[in-house]
Amino acid sequence: MAIVFGVTRAAGWPEVKAAFFDWGNYRESFPAISRAFLLNVKIFLIAEAFILVFALLLAVVRSLPGPVFFPLRALAIAYADFFRGVPTILVIAVLGFGAPALAVGGIPTSTTFWGIVSLVLIYTAYVSEVYRAGIDSVHPSQEAAARSLGLTRGQALASVVLPQAVRRVIPPLLNDFIGLQKDTALVGILGSVEAFKQAQIEVSADFNFTHYLVAATLFVAITIPLARFTDWLVARDRRRRQVGSLV
Repeated sequence: MAIVFGVTRAAGWPEVKAAFFDWGNYRESFPAISRAFLLNVKIFLIAEAFILVFALLLAVVRSLPGPVFFPLRALAIAYADFFRGVPTILVIAVLGFGAPALAVGGIPTSTTFWGIVSLVLIYTAYVSEVYRAGIDSVHPSQEAAARSLGLTRGQALASVVLPQAVRRVIPPLLNDFIGLQKDTALVGILGSVEAFKQAQIEVSADFNFTHYLVAATLFVAITIPLARFTDWLVARDRRRRQVGSLV
């Protein structure tokens, strides 16, 4: 409250209010930016579907035991280290501008396509680490018990280890996907007209920054419910563990 009071009493507040909090401009640009936001949602849903599968495969490869699988484990580690270390916006820029410039037949030129590919590459690396932590959290006795019942290593992994691991990592997975939803705005640097890009177009037309507030509202409308759902899952898991420890 003290911050709000100080800001609204500042000498430049009337100018800031007119530039950033103009209700007329907000209401006028909301429909166009909302339509553009559908592209953000589309990118998010498509990327998420691929990330969940590819990241799980990468985590499984990293958990393969024995020296025979060392080359595969090394490649998986190199992939995760590289794409977790490179800024997302650089990957989007390199692929989005570089791949179509090759002018090779069969390579898509859609900026949205390369934006999705970039997000999949980056977030697969992050999510694979979440999966791997879940796999490592399952006690080895679980796999040993499954093997003693006649299951192969692959069957034990698929039927016993992975189901437990996935249940345990759902909350951190949702946190990663909250970040993914926000990062869909980076695809706008390629020219795709998503919410943030549409807000920039509106700002360039009248030099009023209220349009950015519209885009922010739409992102918050998605991310806050996801954050609260994550909190609920964490609390539920904590209660289950407490009940299990009492039993």
